[in-house]
Amino acid sequence: MPDWISGVLATPGLGWLFLTVVVGGLVRGFAGFGTALIIMPVASSVLTPAGALTVLVVVDLLGPIPNLPGAYRTCNRTDVMRLGLGTLIALPVGLYGLSHMPEEVFGWLVSVLVLVTLMALMIGWRYHGKLTPPLILGTGATAGVLGGATGLAGPPVIMLYMASTLPGAVVRATLLLYLFVLDSMMIVMLAAFGMLDPAMVLIGLVLLLPFVAANVIGGQLFKFGSERQFRAVAYTIIAGSAILGLPLWH
Repeated sequence: MPDWISGVLATPGLGWLFLTVVVGGLVRGFAGFGTALIIMPVASSVLTPAGALTVLVVVDLLGPIPNLPGAYRTCNRTDVMRLGLGTLIALPVGLYGLSHMPEEVFGWLVSVLVLVTLMALMIGWRYHGKLTPPLILGTGATAGVLGGATGLAGPPVIMLYMASTLPGAVVRATLLLYLFVLDSMMIVMLAAFGMLDPAMVLIGLVLLLPFVAANVIGGQLFKFGSERQFRAVAYTIIAGSAILGLPLWH
């Protein structure tokens, strides 16, 4: 057996990572978001902070590609550009924080942030105002800081759009395309900061195929599921992942 295969198979918690990546792919394909919210709590419990972020970025960058053409046609492209600009400005700040963060603090921060995001959505918080350019740009910047520091860039953007009155299909498409833009920035900046661990890239590539397959299946399921179902399934899985990822159990 080649050494690189032996190294991947010897990764602690690889079975949990595989299962989590498949579930994350199903939810990402179905809902347009959720990969980081599901994968990061588990990954942070078995990998280093930089390793967990690297695996996430590798699978999340390439996995949703089959669903991007449809998302591009449906999403609000101007919003995606504004979100991306805010993220680009603030992402280096978050990555600097990650490079100085203890592993236990990272684990707690990831799980607590996921649970707070989920509770805010489940209690029915709604933003009834207009999605103005400054608000969208600021949300992108907040996402950049959180994404660099914890791998969870999604919560500010998810809270803004899931809490809005926009149709579910537009929300899903906008989130899906923005997260692709985010991951493209993330992998470049991880490399620039010297945090792109080749071993973790390899693990991400190994997990990529099941993630892509799960994305395709999730995208097909979206065609047959209602908006209410899409929210309920995503919320339930995200809650389970956050609770399992709490450092209390490790």
